[in-house]
Amino acid sequence: MSARPAHQLTLDLPHRVATGRDDFLVSGANEAAVAAVDAWPDWPSPVLILVGAEGSGKSHLCDVWCTRADAGVVQASALEMSGVADLMRAGAVAVEDAPGDGFDEVALFHLINLARETSGSILITSCDYPSHWNVALPDLVSRLKAAQVASLGDPDDELLRGLLVKQFADRQLHVDEAAISYMVLRMERSFAAARSLVAKIDARALADRAEITRNLVARVMQDDAGQDTFDDD
Repeated sequence: MSARPAHQLTLDLPHRVATGRDDFLVSGANEAAVAAVDAWPDWPSPVLILVGAEGSGKSHLCDVWCTRADAGVVQASALEMSGVADLMRAGAVAVEDAPGDGFDEVALFHLINLARETSGSILITSCDYPSHWNVALPDLVSRLKAAQVASLGDPDDELLRGLLVKQFADRQLHVDEAAISYMVLRMERSFAAARSLVAKIDARALADRAEITRNLVARVMQDDAGQDTFDDD
C-alpha cells in the first residue's frame, strides 16, 4: 500500500487561548464597552447588557468581570426560578448568551428585581440588543429598558491587526508584519472572518510544512476567494 500524501498527514492540535484582562485588545471599536464593564461596582444601573457579535470578546470581558466581582455564571437558557436566590447570594451574577434559544422571562425578571433590592449586579451578554429579544413579559421589557447597554463594535484597523496577531500567538505562531498588513488590507472586517482566516492559514502552513509568509497568506486568501487571479502587489 502506498503512503498517504504528506499534505494529508496533518494533526488538528489544540492551541492555548490567552484570556487574561491584559490580553484583551482595546481600540476605538470597543473602548466604551470596556470602560463600562471596568466601572463596576459604580454602574448607573444594577444591570449591564454587553452586546457584540460572535468573537467580539463578550465572554472574555465577562470572565474578567466575574473574577473581579466573584460572580456566578449561568447560561440564559438554563436560568430557572428555583435558582434565582442562590445565583444572587454572592451579590453578582453573569447571564450569558441571552436570549439564546429562549429563556425563562419570569426568572430573569425576578433576578433583576432581587439585584435591585439587594444592591447586586448583573452582567448580561448577548449578540443582539434587548429591544430585539421579542420579550413578552411587559414588566421585564421595562426592566431591560432601564438597563445600561454597552456595545462592542466591529473591528477597526487597529483592533483587526491586534486580533490577528493574538489569534496567531494563541496558536504559538509568529507572523511577520508584512503578512499581517496584507491580511488587514484585503480581508472581511469581522471577528469571525479573522478567526476563520487564521485557522485556514495555520492549516495550510502545517500541511505544506511551510513558514507563514506573505506569499502563503496570499495563496490561502486566493483559494478562499475562489479567484483565478489575485493581486499580490
